[in-house]
Amino acid sequence: MNNEIEIKWLGEPEDHNYPAAQSYLSLIFDQNTAAEYVIKLKDAPVTEFKAKDVLRASGLSPLGIFNAHVEKDKKKINSGHALSPLLLVRDKANAKVIIADGYHRMCSVYLINEDATIPCKIV
Repeated sequence: MNNEIEIKWLGEPEDHNYPAAQSYLSLIFDQNTAAEYVIKLKDAPVTEFKAKDVLRASGLSPLGIFNAHVEKDKKKINSGHALSPLLLVRDKANAKVIIADGYHRMCSVYLINEDATIPCKIV
């Protein structure tokens, strides 16, 4: 892993990240609950967590470089483009974090530097 690559981030998630999060969350929760989470995410402050901690808390495995979306995000990182912060939901019932939006970005960052801090909104 190359710890020397600077990973740039936008100050806030992009507008299209919220509908993507709602679409994903509506697979797990009913439509109203998913919509409520997105409203809360929009109002949440941006905080930071290490890539390895987000991955562990989610219980997900990292996607490899052969995933097209991960490769696309790695190219963005390597060319100096800023990434959008992650949108996370605490699933207290299962003691996990749901990556509502940004799983591919998180995997890309993890592959470059698992200790990198990732801006996130979490509710």
